[in-house]
Amino acid sequence: MWRLGPGWRVCGSAVLGGGIGPRDWILNAQVPGGYPRLDPDRHLAEIAAAEHLTGPGAGLMTAADVTAYTVAADEGVTATATCGLGVRGWAATPAEGAEGPPPPGTINIVVTLPVPLSDAALVNAVATATEAKVQALLDAGLDCSGTPTDAVCIAAPSPGPDPAEPFAGPRSRWGARLARAVHAAVLEGAMRQS
Repeated sequence: MWRLGPGWRVCGSAVLGGGIGPRDWILNAQVPGGYPRLDPDRHLAEIAAAEHLTGPGAGLMTAADVTAYTVAADEGVTATATCGLGVRGWAATPAEGAEGPPPPGTINIVVTLPVPLSDAALVNAVATATEAKVQALLDAGLDCSGTPTDAVCIAAPSPGPDPAEPFAGPRSRWGARLARAVHAAVLEGAMRQS
C-alpha cells in the first residue's frame, strides 16, 4: 500500500482508478488463484475502505504473494514489483482474447518519481516500465513478455507552476532511472520464481 497523499498524479492500468489523474493512494491486493469475482473494481474499493483509504486511489490485484515484493531504486526513482509468473506467455499470440477478466497471475509494478511528468511523459513512463519488465524477464531466462494480467502504475507529483518533465522514454534522464529501477525489481522477483 502506498499512501501518497494529496498532490500526486498516477498513470496506470489499474483495475480501480486506472488512467491518468490525481490519486491519494495505490493498493496492490492479493487474491486467490482462480479469483471468482466479476467485479474487481468494487472488491478493491471494499478493501480500500477497510484499510481506511480515502480520496481517489488506484487498486491492483494479483495472485502473487504481495509480501514477497521486490524494490529497487535509482537516483530518486523507486520501483516495487510483485512477480506472479504462473500464467505467463507472449503478448502477441495467434489465440483470440478471452471475454471477461483473465485469471490473475500478474506482475504488478508501482513506480514513484520525485518530479512532475507531463501527460505524455506519464504514458511514456508506462511504456518504459513495460519495456524494462520484458528485458528483466528475458535476462532471468524466461521465455515470455509477461502475464495476461500485468499492470503498471506510475506515480509522480502533480505539476506546479514550473513545466513538468516532458519525456520519460528510456534515454531521457527520468525514464532511464525508471527503466533501471523496474528492471532490477522485476529481475530479482523473476529470479526468485525460477
